[in-house]
Amino acid sequence: MDTQTGNATTPDGTRLAYRDHHAPAPDAETTPDSRHPPLLLLHGLAGHMGEWDDLLPLLLADGHRVITYDARGHGASTRRPPDMTRASAVRDVTTLIEELSLPTPVTLLGQSLGGHTAFLTAAAHPHLVDSLILVEAGPAGPSPDLPAEIAAWLDSWPTPFESFSSAAAFLGHEAWARGLEEREDGHHPRWHREAMLAAVADLAARAYWPEWARVACPTLVVRGAKGTMREAEMTQMARTTRRAQPRTGRPPQSPPQPQPQSQTLNAVIEDAGHDVHLDQPRRLHAAVRTFLATRNTT
Repeated sequence: MDTQTGNATTPDGTRLAYRDHHAPAPDAETTPDSRHPPLLLLHGLAGHMGEWDDLLPLLLADGHRVITYDARGHGASTRRPPDMTRASAVRDVTTLIEELSLPTPVTLLGQSLGGHTAFLTAAAHPHLVDSLILVEAGPAGPSPDLPAEIAAWLDSWPTPFESFSSAAAFLGHEAWARGLEEREDGHHPRWHREAMLAAVADLAARAYWPEWARVACPTLVVRGAKGTMREAEMTQMARTTRRAQPRTGRPPQSPPQPQPQSQTLNAVIEDAGHDVHLDQPRRLHAAVRTFLATRNTT
């Protein structure tokens, strides 16, 4: 595996820390990039790109080029960016695609808030996205109580944590603890409370069903059997009429031609909560692999 690390700079000056992982080519004539669209992984609120470390080798073994990054306001990216709106998160995705010169269209795989960013990107820039994998993420809303709920959750963290083990025990996964910053007095979050609350402000105000209806690419929606995503939301997403468009890296021409309905597939991962990628990475990988294999045969 060849991994390149770096920082991309967005139009508003926000720095995005990323890792660009390349799988070894299976032979001298075929490269992973020529067989699969690149995979861009988007973590959730208060998370970090290291959350994908259990899933990453499985995707690389399938021959994918995989890009992970710390979302604005998180981890090694700018902690106090000037903008934490949903629109700014979408611009971050397009910035990474452009700065890394990724061959388009790409596949976006996002969990929770990262999944929300992923489908908003697909709605706004359909020519950039080949397919979507949304883990515990959807367009339902508005959620007026969400900022208060998030604030209570963040305030419950007994920071600084005395040790890595105590952080992992409280947060539920070592992956969450690996996202903390170790200082002399203990382990601290790599985010600011105000930025996290700003990140969910838009979700408190409205739903995003109109954007979901504009998503043109095939989509896999994944819910943890013990997660927080409601079954009714997943069902409604599958029932929403969406329009597919040709798989091309060029913007759609005007006027658009009639296209067949796009497809939404659902998967429920047993013994998994909201953090499906941490609770059951192998089961998630199996669902992702099956979905992407279907894409590669169409």
